Amino acid sequence: MKITMAHGSGGRATSQLIADIFARNFNNEVLSRMEDSAVVPGSGRIAVTTDSFVVNPIFFPGGDIGKLSVCGTVNDLLMSGAQPKYLTCGFIIEEGAQSGELERIAASMAQTASEAGVTIVAGDTKVIEGNGGVYINTAGVGFVPEGVNISASLCQEGDAVLVSGYLGEHHAAILSARMGIENQILSDCAPLGEMVQSMQEAGVRIKAMRDVTRGGLATVLHEFAVSSDCCVELEENRLPVSAPVKGFCGLLGLDPLYMGNEGKMTAVVAGEDAPLALECMKKSRYGENAAIIGHISQKEKGKILLTTPIGGTRILSELIGEGLPRIC
Repeated sequence: MKITMAHGSGGRATSQLIADIFARNFNNEVLSRMEDSAVVPGSGRIAVTTDSFVVNPIFFPGGDIGKLSVCGTVNDLLMSGAQPKYLTCGFIIEEGAQSGELERIAASMAQTASEAGVTIVAGDTKVIEGNGGVYINTAGVGFVPEGVNISASLCQEGDAVLVSGYLGEHHAAILSARMGIENQILSDCAPLGEMVQSMQEAGVRIKAMRDVTRGGLATVLHEFAVSSDCCVELEENRLPVSAPVKGFCGLLGLDPLYMGNEGKMTAVVAGEDAPLALECMKKSRYGENAAIIGHISQKEKGKILLTTPIGGTRILSELIGEGLPRIC
């Protein structure tokens, strides 16, 4: 079935679309009430985030826009130390979209939400003129445990910098799909709750965390350096990049330090806790290729210094100019 403007009218076609696809896939006690807002239990400090997803193509190697929307929102909550709990989702659907594709997206969202331990409690659909595109807006709510305080401004000299795995995989997968390049690269799109929880339960003193998305690792760490008025020193030999992505970057002249991921995080932890943090990451799902990649110093405040394999030093800035559009 093709989506028509009637599916956005608010009438019977809209109700049928919601019932047949979204309510069935996201079915739970809260959502099934079909009220104008969801009333859910909660107390203490909460973390709230919102995001919009416009990725092209909507189905890509390793994922789809539905999986991406859940992972992106959940990971944003996790990076503040929160325990993700609730999601909302708004679908903007272009006329001509196929209901079968919406079914796949909704099922993917439901499966990913279940893995991440979150409940989709509210949603909305709008249909607009167009050529079959699909866009998703989400909001996420999580609860911040007592005593947790995570901020880029807390980084200080002697802290260690880690990354949870191979860089650039989502970026390379999306670009390969657009260009029709056949390879084995899959998006790393994944929820990182197990990894964060493992570090918290082990007592790792986490100073800052950020998921490595648009702009890549260099842009994220530049934000850490500026916020904390410190220097981030990296060792190029320690940066984890898979052989397929290295080859892809060599072919197209790309730098994995500026390529986006959707299932990787970087963390700054107390220097003494770096081995424990690395162990937690490696034992967690999606963290087997984690690495300690550098440390925080006072060498050149507000900058990132990269030591090359031959002993030289590069200064890394944040991403300048236009990156790959519609990557997430």
